[in-house]
Amino acid sequence: MTQVMSTLAKVDWQRMAAYTVNNPKQAFINAAIAYVLFRQTLKMVKKVSIYGLRSTLSLLWKQIAGVLVRHIRRAPGTGIVVQRNISKIVKDIEDSMNVAVPGESKYLTVPEQGMSDDEILAILKRRQNEAGIDWKSGRASGAVYHGGEELVRLTNEAYAMYNLTNPLHPGVFPGLRRIEAEVVRMVLDLYNGDSECCGTTTSGGTESIIMAVRSHVVWGREIRGINNANIVVPVTAHAAFDKAAEYFGIGITHIPVDPHTQKVDVNAMRRAIDSDTVLIVGSSATFPHGVADDLAALGKMAIKYKVGFHIDSCLGSFIMPFLKEAGFPEVVCDFRLPGVTSISCDTHKYGFAPKGTSVVMYYNKQMRHYQYFTISTWPGGIYASPTIAGSRSGAVIAGCWAAMTKMGRNGYLQQCKDIVNCRIEIQKGIEQIPELYVVGEPSSTVVAFSSHEPVGIFGIMDEMKKRGWDLSPLQYPSALHLACTRLTVPVAGEFLRDLSDSVAQVKANPESYNKGSQAIYGFASTVPDTTIIDEVAQGFIDALYAA
Repeated sequence: MTQVMSTLAKVDWQRMAAYTVNNPKQAFINAAIAYVLFRQTLKMVKKVSIYGLRSTLSLLWKQIAGVLVRHIRRAPGTGIVVQRNISKIVKDIEDSMNVAVPGESKYLTVPEQGMSDDEILAILKRRQNEAGIDWKSGRASGAVYHGGEELVRLTNEAYAMYNLTNPLHPGVFPGLRRIEAEVVRMVLDLYNGDSECCGTTTSGGTESIIMAVRSHVVWGREIRGINNANIVVPVTAHAAFDKAAEYFGIGITHIPVDPHTQKVDVNAMRRAIDSDTVLIVGSSATFPHGVADDLAALGKMAIKYKVGFHIDSCLGSFIMPFLKEAGFPEVVCDFRLPGVTSISCDTHKYGFAPKGTSVVMYYNKQMRHYQYFTISTWPGGIYASPTIAGSRSGAVIAGCWAAMTKMGRNGYLQQCKDIVNCRIEIQKGIEQIPELYVVGEPSSTVVAFSSHEPVGIFGIMDEMKKRGWDLSPLQYPSALHLACTRLTVPVAGEFLRDLSDSVAQVKANPESYNKGSQAIYGFASTVPDTTIIDEVAQGFIDALYAA
């Protein structure tokens, strides 16, 4: 420090000042450079405060490596080779999906003559039974949230009854309006909402999250004058928050989690909040690991820094509100928590409603108003809609109402007991397999697990797939997860036997699993240029529409 001060003392500051005054162009350049350096330094200091020095340097290296790889891809020879390999991967994906079914026609134009009812239903039945994972036997992770055959028949009847209805026209369908309002009110009751709390139905968890983010962005602009809003979320928060940030052009900061519990680092989140932050997020529970964040601490933080606080309970849905009554440790994830401004809950998961229903809730009507879209100058009349869609299906709302009123609190309580006990049984079984370990501290229906080297976790996934199981692959860290449902309950023992056999198979010859899923997911988690993975993912989506 003494040497630095000595050097500064030798500088002819008067001469430098005179030079700057006489050279305004140079002064402007110097000021611009100083401003850029100052801004970058502030960003770096903030990153270090959130992620720590080692993780910040690692992130910086990945960014630099990503830029280098993108430049290499632009080189004439290398770029062609890389693009050729990406195209091959995408072509393989499309070929694996768009497989010709023997004896099955393709319908690429509207038929000249209408087909008969019997013919149409026969085709639909055949396509319904095309080979895939046997989800009816509980072999799929999540995906299908089945409430029982009797409930399915009832919701199908309700769906058919309201097939032509549209909530956009409450004057035409007043009964549907009441049904939708009652669905929202029933979910609010589960989450301890008082008379001031309110909400809307949406098409699913993603739309519920997008609507909650929109409400807080508009609130920040209207009430706090924030024009460059940002949100702060755990790295384990649902990807819908990233989608919302991209859609609305706002900033998003991802906060690391404790490597043992997988709960968000509360102190790091506090350091990430700035004057443009409009929303912080906690999950109950997270999709990857079924973990509930420290929601009470986040609520206090939201109050202290005067920001919104959203609890994502899309996955926890109709499980978390019944934990205490079912005899499990309680996770308070509702409006009893001070600081909570919005909550999302999927009725089409453990509420057993038809797919395409969710509820987003707010602590008061004013916050819900920020979600709405209205325009009073349209030649077509005054237009107003509560969510992204204009016209919506009244059928799924009627099916949701039917499921909730049929199940009742006692029905949901029993399902909570059965499904969470199933998760606990499977978790204990995993903990008895030396080559495996549970990731995080699950509190709901999801259990995530990984493996000790040399046993590769994605090799285990491939072996389980051979045995008919469809598990969800995770990354950062590499792991698998199983979201238990009502269908998983009777096959928990079978799952553990197949898992033990799969581990033994991979352990006996680990090198033979370096291809397949191990190669794909291992590459995805290490490649510095994420645009390569993005291109493959886009190719996957394109393949969904290949007829």
